[in-house]
Amino acid sequence: MKIARIESFTDRFVCFVRVTTDSGASGWGQVAPYNADITAQVLHRQVAPHALGADALDIAGLVDILPEREHKFPGSYVSRAIGGLDTALWDLRGKLEGKPVCALIGGTPGRIRTYASSMKRDITPADEAERFQRLRDRFGFDAFKFRVGAECGRDIDEWPGRTEEIVPTIRKALGDGATLLVDANSGFSPARAIEVGHMLQDNGVVHYEEPCPYWNYEQTRQVREALDLDVTGGEQDCSLVDWRRMIEGHVVDVIQPDICYLGGLLRTLKVAEIAAVNGIPCTPHAANLSLVTLFTMHMLRAIPNAGPYLEFSIEGEDYYPWQEGLFVASPYTITEGHAEVTNAPGWGADISPEWLAKSSYQESRLET
Repeated sequence: MKIARIESFTDRFVCFVRVTTDSGASGWGQVAPYNADITAQVLHRQVAPHALGADALDIAGLVDILPEREHKFPGSYVSRAIGGLDTALWDLRGKLEGKPVCALIGGTPGRIRTYASSMKRDITPADEAERFQRLRDRFGFDAFKFRVGAECGRDIDEWPGRTEEIVPTIRKALGDGATLLVDANSGFSPARAIEVGHMLQDNGVVHYEEPCPYWNYEQTRQVREALDLDVTGGEQDCSLVDWRRMIEGHVVDVIQPDICYLGGLLRTLKVAEIAAVNGIPCTPHAANLSLVTLFTMHMLRAIPNAGPYLEFSIEGEDYYPWQEGLFVASPYTITEGHAEVTNAPGWGADISPEWLAKSSYQESRLET
């Protein structure tokens, strides 16, 4: 069964990928959001030429060889484009076998505990606390992540004193029973990160994400060795060599690969396996409600070292207007703080025809 056609449906933020075989079977995937229109060009220019005509069921062989075929471009865009192909092929296989993707990789459908993930820094501590309380009461969330510092902030806070104010404010508003996580987005030097980390520990925060510039592993390791809470990271990394170095060097306590950034499900499973061998949990990055969160749900239902929760974005159309209207029916329903992987074949989601009709279209086809 050969790959005969690769199609992309794109706006600036989202690019869905459909792969069709010479037998007519097809599956849907997605490249990573943000500048997805650029990734779509990489998909057709640098991935499709190597994938067309290949065995559609040999996902492992194809994903393994593609980075070598484009070895002069070892960065994020090629990985993002490969992820679009990989995820579409998993959906195709699931539909052929009548199974959800999680079952194809050794898991089972079912519920997953979530944490409510805030992306906002331009929000006061009081307003963030009130928002979390509303979400807790409506959806049953019992774990919450919020932002400290400033993104790549070089020790400059979003505004003076915000970090020191928001942590105790959230703890007081939600009580001791809530699980609290924070994300610094590469905002601190090691000294400042450790200072903030002690304050986090004093307030019962359990997860400290990307305290230092993510590309500087030694700085992150310094922070991990100085603190008792979990120091986490990895969402940006797309090199399997770097992932092995991060994991075997015990740079973080919890890894957070992003399936779309890393190059698809299969490459992410490889990273999770390396982490499992080294006793490190995997709580992937899934920061929006395009398909990436659904991909992550399936993976978490299958890997042995899954972390205790799924990242679940709480940002609606006011913050991420581009994620509205992507599906015929949303695959994301939160009940008592849990999402659910169904037993529908493949990923179990249908892309909205209305969204597709408005998208930019491109096709690569196997010449016969």
